[in-house]
Amino acid sequence: MSFELKEEFRLKDVLQVIGIPESSYHYHVKKSKLKNPHEELEAMIQSIFEEHKGNYGYRRIRLALKNQGILVNHKKVQRIMRKLGLKGDKFIRKSRRFSSYKGTIGTVAKNRIHRRFKTPIPYQKLTTDITEFKCVDGGKLYLSPIMYMYNGEILSYGISRHPTLDFVMKPLKEALQVVKEARYRTTIHSDQGWHYQHTKWVQILKEHKVFQSMSRKGNCLDNSPMENFFGLLKQEMYYGEPLLTYEELKREIESYIYYYNNQRIKQKLAGMSPVQYRLQTNQLAA
Repeated sequence: MSFELKEEFRLKDVLQVIGIPESSYHYHVKKSKLKNPHEELEAMIQSIFEEHKGNYGYRRIRLALKNQGILVNHKKVQRIMRKLGLKGDKFIRKSRRFSSYKGTIGTVAKNRIHRRFKTPIPYQKLTTDITEFKCVDGGKLYLSPIMYMYNGEILSYGISRHPTLDFVMKPLKEALQVVKEARYRTTIHSDQGWHYQHTKWVQILKEHKVFQSMSRKGNCLDNSPMENFFGLLKQEMYYGEPLLTYEELKREIESYIYYYNNQRIKQKLAGMSPVQYRLQTNQLAA
């Protein structure tokens, strides 16, 4: 008896013992030798996932593929990501929320926004707040961005070791230069922190004919767009990472804000980044 026949008898014996039909065995062997039909798509999904440092889930990766002209069902993307083991592993934890509230020390403005955050009108609504980060030497870094509610873009921001008045005034002045050509009167929203009650803050808004709006005391949902941004920023580049020096953390935050504005796509912006959405809508309006 030849060696090949002996091997065939051995295979049949093994398959009989484990209860697998021989036809099924040969089918799966043949299938395993075929080229993976999704090899190119899997490589693209892997590349997008790595480019965005694991911050994109299957929905946002589907939008990124769509922006490249590749139409694929979100369930298929989800299956491939599961197969490749692509899952965001950011360590999520809550940190103490920074508060600059010191009671009524100046002007407390009424809430003009009332959680009406969406607007189709450019430069109509802005919002701001302050958050803090810990540094490796025990010090802190404070961030004060001003967000454009029209597309969620960060128009300007201040970074400092201390939450001084000048620290919030600088990004305000920069944002006011951007919105000075607005067709309708701008409103800027904040909490009741002492910076926003200060005479200098109130006065410069009056000089530029900008309405002031404030959240109700202790109600973070009244400023959820900024709270959501802080949550994203910390989840995607801060939580679960080693503590950095002030200068290192400052560079990381500056880099993230550029990424957030120019590259990080959003479902509610039709799969575009905030800057891409602004530029496209400006072209359509021209």
